[in-house]
Amino acid sequence: MIHVKSPGLFTTVQDLGRNGFGPLGVSASGAADPVALHVGNRLAGNPKTCAALEMTLVGGSFIFSRQSVVAITGSDFGATLDGGPVPGWTAFEIGAGQTLAFGPTRTGARCYLCLRGGIDVPRFLGSASTHILTGLGGFEGRALRKGDTLAVGDSSSEIRLRSVAPAMLSKLLPRGSLRVTAGPQDDWFTETARAAFYTEAYRVTEESNRMGLRLEGPPVLQTRREQMITEPVALGAIQVPGGGQPIILFVEQQTTGGYPKIANVIAADLARVGQLRPRDEIRFEWVTHSEARRLICAQQELLESEALFLP
Repeated sequence: MIHVKSPGLFTTVQDLGRNGFGPLGVSASGAADPVALHVGNRLAGNPKTCAALEMTLVGGSFIFSRQSVVAITGSDFGATLDGGPVPGWTAFEIGAGQTLAFGPTRTGARCYLCLRGGIDVPRFLGSASTHILTGLGGFEGRALRKGDTLAVGDSSSEIRLRSVAPAMLSKLLPRGSLRVTAGPQDDWFTETARAAFYTEAYRVTEESNRMGLRLEGPPVLQTRREQMITEPVALGAIQVPGGGQPIILFVEQQTTGGYPKIANVIAADLARVGQLRPRDEIRFEWVTHSEARRLICAQQELLESEALFLP
């Protein structure tokens, strides 16, 4: 068992999400930074689909009732074990009765605590992910609270403790710009608006969450005045409401929308979106669909490779 001494600002149980239910109106949810979760599970000796704890901006503190192997990935939240610092992107052992604590973020938005055996919660539509807007999945469909107790899956088998190679980690960490492909309504916007969208910086606003990131910057103006018919939307779609300020649809997105979409964040950069904090500045970089496919294939190959870890 893991006992929640302090939950942090917003800590939930997440796995890689429940894909395939968009036609039923259920978004995938899942880890905001799936790359960090994937690597953390590999370090902990788990299948990549195991559930972990996702902490946002400020981490919590957790007491372990038995010995365990854990890995901390994602952003640096200044983790300590009984007051002493512990490394990120490395598997290590925790003894029974010890406390693992996290503070405010020092880098991005989210940190992941992966445990050998994973967090054991009931599955909803095949996934352990918490979907906050509907109150489904995860631990009672909500963020953790002080006093909660979480069960851990089977962790009896032995594993080799290892770390991510620094050279490989540099390839996985967030890069400067968000790469995007053209959206289905790209031609609804003026040439000036499209030029500004790809050259100017946008700031993430305080009104951002797992449903979507609202941006502030040069208005993206439309050439058309007619209203769109509501249509399905993809994860990472960048909608532009009437005011011209873009919104990046994220893991708890609505599955349909009626605003034109100027672009879509490529799959290989969705983890970067998950690490954006309020007031962070971003820029967009256009790539072709073939380049987007090449980049996600290269990322997946790296995530599955043994070269990811130190010998």
